[in-house]
Amino acid sequence: MIGSGIFTLPALLAPYGSYSFIGWGVTGFGALCLALSYSYLSSRKPGLGGPYFYVSEAFGAIPAAIVCWGYWISLVSSIAAISLSFAGYSQRFLPVLSDEPLYSTYFAFVIILFFTVINVRGVREASAVQLFTTIVKIIPLVLVGFIGIMFGEVTHIPAINPDDSSLFHMVGALCLLIMWGFIGVESATLPSEDTINPEKTIARASILGTLTALTVYVIAMFGIMSIMSLAELQNSTSPFTDAAQLIMGDTGAIIITIGALFAIGGTLNVCIMIAGTMMLAGARDKIFPTYFSQQSADGTPTRAIFFSCVLAIILLFFNTSESLINSFENLLILATFAALVVYLGTGLASIKLQLQDHKRGEQLSYARLCIALLATLFSLLAIIGAWVLYQ
Repeated sequence: MIGSGIFTLPALLAPYGSYSFIGWGVTGFGALCLALSYSYLSSRKPGLGGPYFYVSEAFGAIPAAIVCWGYWISLVSSIAAISLSFAGYSQRFLPVLSDEPLYSTYFAFVIILFFTVINVRGVREASAVQLFTTIVKIIPLVLVGFIGIMFGEVTHIPAINPDDSSLFHMVGALCLLIMWGFIGVESATLPSEDTINPEKTIARASILGTLTALTVYVIAMFGIMSIMSLAELQNSTSPFTDAAQLIMGDTGAIIITIGALFAIGGTLNVCIMIAGTMMLAGARDKIFPTYFSQQSADGTPTRAIFFSCVLAIILLFFNTSESLINSFENLLILATFAALVVYLGTGLASIKLQLQDHKRGEQLSYARLCIALLATLFSLLAIIGAWVLYQ
């Protein structure tokens, strides 16, 4: 979860000022409900493909196919968007990338190829990279956040409604944008075949991961909005680097940029891994061509990974006429909207499976049922946000 989202979101949320924290509160609560729903579903019966597996069990082949395709499209779009975020932060070391949008696109293309090679080598290698980047990436966020809160003007962040829309529509738009930072709440459920003791491990990872991400996000956003003006944030392609430049000079900016690149690279790495896993799960059930069900000797879905990354690269080049921030926002909205359709299906699947188990004589947990309902309603709210942003 903690990756390109939080490292680029300050620029997209700057037009809302302190209103954005309403969005963080609602989205954080919705993401936690989703995490709890996934926790229940994975402990009930883990299966390869996570959301796709649960929707298939609850509603059958056609809804599962919609979820499978939607989630895979979200992942492919995410790969393209995250690689652009990596290019944005790399401008600190390669200023030439800011001269022409096409340069950033070519650089993002190379980065996708690099992490594709890592994933083709196998799940264990990809997981080792993920563990390392997870440890490194939290440091710059917490550092800038705490310094900003201590020395910035936390109480002077203006509240802005940029489109003069209703509170409901504004919060919906914020939820769609901010949910980008929580995409991945479901990822622990996906490689269940490669997870030790999945019933407990997946549940623990989903809940603790979401709570950790939310805490880090809020600290980081308060800090960066306290240090930089909203106008500066809105035009920044690397907000945390710019904030570090203001408070720690060139050395601090370099350290934060390196931390950001590790974080964004880690997110890109896991998106590529999950895109291949998702396509493999769908190919086994003939939702995708069976050609993509073939795995290498060590179990890596090589064909699925390569095909997903090729499509992500095509999406990259479709956006070369836009500025880096606008390209990133377009891909972000596409990725988040597709993921929200998946989350909506998962919430509904959790409700149905709980009621189904109750009919078979199992005790019904009203708290768990309420959480699944809230996760479903939150997904609907954020989907409405996509409509608001495109008005």
